[in-house]
Amino acid sequence: MPADHDAPHGALRLAQALIRCPSVTPEDCGALDVVADALRQAGFTIERPVFSQSGYPDTPNLFARRGDRGPCLVFAGHTDVVPEGDGPWRHAPFEGAVADGMLYGRGAADMKGGIACMLAATLAYLDRRGPDFSGSIVFLITGDEEGPAVNGTVKLLDWARTRGHRFDHCVLGEPTNPGRLGEMIKIGRRGSLTGKLTVVGRQGHVAYPHKAQNPIPGLLRLASALIADPLDSGTAHFDASNLEFTTIDVGNPATNVIPATARATFNVRFNDDWTAESLGAEIQRRLERAAGNAVRFTLDLQPSNAPAFLTRPDSFVDLVATAIRDETGLTPLLSTTGGTSDARFIKDACPVIEFGLVGETMHQTDECVAVADLERLTAIYGRVLEAYFG
Repeated sequence: MPADHDAPHGALRLAQALIRCPSVTPEDCGALDVVADALRQAGFTIERPVFSQSGYPDTPNLFARRGDRGPCLVFAGHTDVVPEGDGPWRHAPFEGAVADGMLYGRGAADMKGGIACMLAATLAYLDRRGPDFSGSIVFLITGDEEGPAVNGTVKLLDWARTRGHRFDHCVLGEPTNPGRLGEMIKIGRRGSLTGKLTVVGRQGHVAYPHKAQNPIPGLLRLASALIADPLDSGTAHFDASNLEFTTIDVGNPATNVIPATARATFNVRFNDDWTAESLGAEIQRRLERAAGNAVRFTLDLQPSNAPAFLTRPDSFVDLVATAIRDETGLTPLLSTTGGTSDARFIKDACPVIEFGLVGETMHQTDECVAVADLERLTAIYGRVLEAYFG
């Protein structure tokens, strides 16, 4: 039977309640209360740790658990959203309006809609099982994913670990599907490493170049060396790593002055051939070889908390894929594409896959999801629960 998504604890109502909380990072605005209230009525024990770090705003988080024995399945996600932007919305970004079968609002896709489906599926499943349920279900929900991600999932996992919580598998509800619900499961993510390259010259008058040293040709020489040869050719589950320059700056307002320095920033999205350390060493090697004794440079590699990781296809991945196929008729592609997510932290606690709504409009004006997809995703999560604890 289809879920009654318009019931008080149906996916649509829960998604609307979450969207109506303008929880732009780091504000919560009651979003975690919506999650807590729904789970508390289903017998979950709720805890609300707030984490702090100098230089960053305090961040509320939610840990909810029902059950004290294995197996333990985790649903994870975030209630914080990006700002609404300055473009005109057809429907107010925090209204949760439904029009022509679509739910509009900031976070509808990323990822309040996914959290609503997790909640609705879990509540319906536990209602069916009643006292016969003997495993454990955990919700890990943070308010710090779209921001710096220092007071959110990474600390929530440490907090849970010190209290003796152990997890077997996790489903993270990020919007993973490009165009149709059921197309894609994320089984890993590429790593991310940012570097800042500075070439040092000597300032002088353009009419007397022998008295100066222009850093710009040296910077171009080093930049070319970094992109001349591919970093790799890809791996079994990952595309080739790619290095992209995002800015080249001199900051010189004068047309008759050779500048003293030139700077460039780049980012590398790398696969499981590399760690941040081995990749940094390769970048340094390429720069030194290209520079020789002719170019003076410094390289600042930003500390990376985003390693490449992979959840290898196994019985759990197959269980989720089967639930998707049975509900949608689609066989999902097992993918590692896209940017970073909190799965990079969760993978240290247990195997994690990502599956959520269609992400076509995430972070855009008029972000929206199909109401029918809310119902289908709820049904998929319900099938996962039935199979996992079956």
